[in-house]
Amino acid sequence: MKTVMSKITIFLFLILILFPISTAFSQKTDTLPTLSVVLTSDSPFVYKDKEGYTIVVGNVENKNEKTSVTNVSLRVDFYDDTGTDPLETIRGGTILEVIPEKGTSPYMIKSFTPNPNITQVSVFLEGFVPSPSKSQELVVESTEVTFDDHLQLSGVLTNGGSPITDTFVYLAFYDAFVPPRLVGVWSIPIGEVAAHEKIEFNFSEKLDQRAKSYQIFAQSNVFFSKFVDGKIPQPLTKLVSISNVSLNDSQGVKLPEITIGTTVNIQSNVWVQFSADQKSNETPYTYYAQVKNSEIPTVEFLGKFDGRFIGTGSQSLSIDWIPEHEGIFFIETFVWDRNGIPIANKGPIVLVVVN
Repeated sequence: MKTVMSKITIFLFLILILFPISTAFSQKTDTLPTLSVVLTSDSPFVYKDKEGYTIVVGNVENKNEKTSVTNVSLRVDFYDDTGTDPLETIRGGTILEVIPEKGTSPYMIKSFTPNPNITQVSVFLEGFVPSPSKSQELVVESTEVTFDDHLQLSGVLTNGGSPITDTFVYLAFYDAFVPPRLVGVWSIPIGEVAAHEKIEFNFSEKLDQRAKSYQIFAQSNVFFSKFVDGKIPQPLTKLVSISNVSLNDSQGVKLPEITIGTTVNIQSNVWVQFSADQKSNETPYTYYAQVKNSEIPTVEFLGKFDGRFIGTGSQSLSIDWIPEHEGIFFIETFVWDRNGIPIANKGPIVLVVVN
């Protein structure tokens, strides 16, 4: 029997977690036979971090409709290829202190040493106890999400009607599988938050390339929030990305209408992913704005501007155009290098009516 078990893969080894854990594992829950806490069927996801530690992440689900649970105890056994005696045994808990009714909490457990011989793991749910529910008085929302080589996510945490302590905001990442697997969790300690206070937070970390979606959530000593879902922006495929094109006057105010003889500032917002010259941190470019007549295939205007991007991040480019004819026109924008090679995909096409 031991020989068979030694060859089993991690996923077959963990097949038992697909079934609800018996209340016999917790001496404090045998009086509540309807209470059901399980490791979800997509658990766990196992990987080694850059320092060689083995990381085990997954989800615990409280399937009960009436009772929250706390003190969820997990045991992870780490094995080598033989799969006989564990090299290490680590105990831990879930990220949420209290898992609400019909709720789910991620967990993340790390090996004690960066042992290269660890190739298999098994995860067991050892116990939990019923708990009074926390109030859903926290609200988290993201305000900006960008992705170059790091994920930059900004947001706001809003507290409810009383002061709180031990507050954390969490960002959990999932891969593209169906159902998605948890591949990592980041956290930001907030601490004390006054009643009705709003706190800004910002995550900035190098992202696991397997991550395709995320969830933001928060908890404190007495409150918790809903899970907010989001998609991770796709990485840029060009040196520069044109994200927006606007038509403004000379003061930068968006023009409500375009008339003949009016100076129109064609402005593009761009994101520079990396510098072409790493030593100087500069990228020479030529910005083109082309205006085409929509009724006949002619170019009404073609303007260009030569410049240099300094560093990376968000920057703005602009060219002035003075319309000479009435009609409906398409505006196209481009960013090329000095050799005439595009370093960005064509910007969004803008339709404009000139009176």
